[in-house]
Amino acid sequence: MLAEIKQQNNKTVVELNRDFPYPIETVWQMITDNAYLAKWFNELRIESLSEGGKIVFDLGNGHFEEMTITQVKVPTVLTFTWDKELVSFQLNETAESSTHLIFKEFIDTVTEHTPRDIAGWHVCLDVIRALLDGQTDVTNEKKQWESLYPKYKELFQIQ
Repeated sequence: MLAEIKQQNNKTVVELNRDFPYPIETVWQMITDNAYLAKWFNELRIESLSEGGKIVFDLGNGHFEEMTITQVKVPTVLTFTWDKELVSFQLNETAESSTHLIFKEFIDTVTEHTPRDIAGWHVCLDVIRALLDGQTDVTNEKKQWESLYPKYKELFQIQ
């Protein structure tokens, strides 16, 4: 399912929802423990999991972008800056030790790059699910992204 896109307080809010048949602590570990984070978003590393803490994004060319954690509530909320935007993961425990994840990106200005990022986040959440399900071959990420990117361009009305 594609992301839902809404306007809220002069921002574009992109929301992706996923249900995981795993305990909230397991899903939390996937998004906050560097050993697990490296399996689905190898360029990110959390330096300090605390409000004001840093997340480092390896741009792959010897340069790094530093992002700031603006909110953390173990094991339910992780919010951090993403360039000029804000990204949030919210985890809610559901029946039978399952977890509902709500991913949001709060965007000031939609650009040509926006659909690329959102297609990327979409794939990342699918990879998290595949890893939790025990799949070890998650190498079709690029192919999945290539199929999603045009759909997100259309959603954002980017030519």
